[in-house]
Order: sequence, then C-alpha cells, then structure tokens
Amino acid sequence: MQNFNSLDEILDMAIKDELRAASLYAKLAKSSRNKEIQEVFEQFSQEELGHKSKLERMKTGEKVVVSDEKVQDLKIGDYLVEVDVAREDLSYQDALIIAMKEEKSAFKLYSDLAARTDDPAAKEIFLMLAQEEARHKLRFEIEYDEYILTEN
Repeated sequence: MQNFNSLDEILDMAIKDELRAASLYAKLAKSSRNKEIQEVFEQFSQEELGHKSKLERMKTGEKVVVSDEKVQDLKIGDYLVEVDVAREDLSYQDALIIAMKEEKSAFKLYSDLAARTDDPAAKEIFLMLAQEEARHKLRFEIEYDEYILTEN
C-alpha cells in the first residue's frame, strides 16, 4: 500500500481515484444501449466528479462534515463473479456487478488507509470517503436486487 508524506498527497490520490471512477461510469453509460441505464451511469459519473470537487475544496482548507451514519452492506456484490470491464457487450447486470466491485474496492482502500494513519485529519477524510463509497455500493446492490434478482 502506498505511503503518504502529507495530507495533500492523500487528497491527490483520492482525486485521481474519483476521476478514474467517473471515467469508468461514463464508459459504462456509453456502452449501454438502454437509455435508462445510460442515465444511471451518467449520474454516477457526475457524482464521482462531485466527490472530486469536494476533495479539491478540502485541499484549499475547506472543512468537510463527516457523518457517523453506518451504511448497510447487502453483500450482494461479494458473491458475484468478476466481469471484464473491457467487454463491448456488457449487459445491465454486468455493469452493475462491475460497479459494485468498484465501490467495494474503493471502500476497502479508504478504510485501510484510515486504519493505517495516526493523523486525525487524514483519518477523517478516509472515513468520509469510505462512507461515500459504501453508499454507492448500497445503491448498486439495491438496483441489482430490484432489477436483476427479482426478474430471475
């Protein structure tokens, strides 16, 4: 795992990760033939860009509010097989699986970083980011439960 020498390095890493996630969701939106699915992933891409903006504001010293609320984990994505994100013929189910796995990975990264740091400001940022990612994963799991599991 990467070592950080400053809070700015932490924020730069998080900003880069949010841009990568926004790009992934934009790609999933473009690859979908279904208009509703496109809109869902475009919305998530915009949310990730919103996180990026929040992180950039934090770099300038703006205080963030961290919620103590714990996000429920349905664990649906934990039991699904990996899907190749490079495939051209992704179904909605495939796209949701990719998104759940992506959000779980981001949650774990930020949780691990929070556990490794002694810096209270860094810990607060990592915990806030972990909760944001957990909320996204939950939204994808609910979507999967409603539109994939109930149809099968």
